[in-house]
Amino acid sequence: MPLDQTALLIELEPVVATNLDRHLALAKEWFPHEYVPWSEGRTFDGLLGGEQWRPDDSKLPDVARTALIVNLLTEDNLPSYHHEIASLFGRDGAWGTWVHRWTAEEGRHGIAIRDYLTVTRAVDPVELERARMAHMQSGYVNDHNDEMLHTVAYVAFQELATRISHRNTGRATGDPIAEQLLARVAADENLHMVFYRNLLAGAFELAPDQAMRAVTDVVAAFEMPGANIEGFGRKALSIALAGIYDLRQHRDEVLSPVLRQWDVWDRTDLRGDGERAREELAAHMETLETQAARFEERREARKKRRGES
Repeated sequence: MPLDQTALLIELEPVVATNLDRHLALAKEWFPHEYVPWSEGRTFDGLLGGEQWRPDDSKLPDVARTALIVNLLTEDNLPSYHHEIASLFGRDGAWGTWVHRWTAEEGRHGIAIRDYLTVTRAVDPVELERARMAHMQSGYVNDHNDEMLHTVAYVAFQELATRISHRNTGRATGDPIAEQLLARVAADENLHMVFYRNLLAGAFELAPDQAMRAVTDVVAAFEMPGANIEGFGRKALSIALAGIYDLRQHRDEVLSPVLRQWDVWDRTDLRGDGERAREELAAHMETLETQAARFEERREARKKRRGES
C-alpha cells in the first residue's frame, strides 16, 4: 500500500537529519553587503532630493537586466515559499530545522541582488518596487501542496534550474561584480538542490513507485516559481534567446542529470504505476528533445536574419 503523507515524513526524517548535517558542514557563511559596490551609489530623487533614475544610468545589457529582475522577483516571493514548505514539512525536528535554515539562506539572495541593482542604478527602482508589490500580492501556490514527494521533486529540479539561471545571468551582465555575486548565490542554490535530490533518493528507496509518479508529474507540468510575474512569457523568451536559460538547458542540464542521480532508467524496483510513470517520463523527455531542437533551429535562423554571430 502507498505510504500516506505522515508516514513519509516520519520515515524520511533520518534522511533529512543526515543531509541537514551535511549541508551545515558544507555551507559557507557570507554577507550580502560585501558584494555591493556601495561607493558607486548616489541618492535618488524623492524625499532626499537626489537624482531621478534614467535608462542610461544602467550599464547592463537589456537581457541581463531582464534576467536579474526576473531572478529577483522570484526570490522576493520567499514568504509564500516558506509558507508552502513549512505547512507541508512542519516546523519540528529535522524537517523544521531545515525549513528555517533554507529560508534564512534564500533571504540573503534577494537582499544582495536588490542592493546591487539599486546602488549601481541598473534598474528603475520605482518600477522594480511596483513589480515586487504586484508579484508578492499574487503569491505562490504549489501545484501539489498536499503531496510532499511532489514538492521535494519539484524543488530538486527548481533549485538546479535557479543555479544555472543565476550563473548565466552573471556572465551576461559583463560586470565582474555582478558575476561574482550571482556565482555566490548559485553556490547556495546548488547545495539546496543536493539536499532535495538526496532526500528524494531516500524516497526512491522507501517508496519507489510513489517517488517515480511524483517525478513524472512534476517534470510534465514544470514551471519556474516566477511564472506568474507580469509579462513572464515575454521575459522568458528573451532570456531563452540569449541562452541564459532555455529548453535545451532545462532538459539536458537540469532534468537529465538529476534523473540519472536517481537511476530512474535502470531501476528494477518499479511496479504498476511506478513503471507506467517511468514510461510516461521517457515519452515526455523525447518530446522535450524535439521541442528543444526546434527552438534551437528557430534561434539560429533568427540570428542569421539579424546578421548575428
